Amino acid sequence: MKSSEESDHAPSGRSGRPERPSPWLRLLPGISPKRRGFVLAWWGFALTFGGMRLLTWLIHVDVAGIGDMQAGGVHIHHYVWGILLLAVVGAAGLAERSARARAWMGLAYGVGLALVVDEAALLISLEDVYWDTEGGVSIALAIAVIAVAGSVLAVTRGRRASKNDRDDDDL
Repeated sequence: MKSSEESDHAPSGRSGRPERPSPWLRLLPGISPKRRGFVLAWWGFALTFGGMRLLTWLIHVDVAGIGDMQAGGVHIHHYVWGILLLAVVGAAGLAERSARARAWMGLAYGVGLALVVDEAALLISLEDVYWDTEGGVSIALAIAVIAVAGSVLAVTRGRRASKNDRDDDDL
């Protein structure tokens, strides 16, 4: 007989309806719930950094239909959205501790951090040096974050989910 954590059916949520399985369990099988948020943060960071570099290059070369975001004639740099996203993740982290929430917060954290790091050179020099030589600081910093975080994840890869790490809300 199967135990409740091995059941084919998801447990009932607060509303009494069966909960849908988490997409993160299918995407990252065997990754412990505690580690899943870190893996998703790394992926979110790398993909967002690459995506923002592509988007800003398309804006830079004047691809039709793509332009800067402005409010009242003032350019809104994407680090602003990153700071706001990091603030939301930080506040949510104070209250929410479920494995599913940790996964989503990990992804959001990586995205927010990438938005800020991509404009680190601007924040350091307080000038828009995105496409200047000084803008290379942001690229170097992002590559270092991707490399170090990826290395840490690779070196600590052997840790699998144990019974103590199970996440009932993701079944």
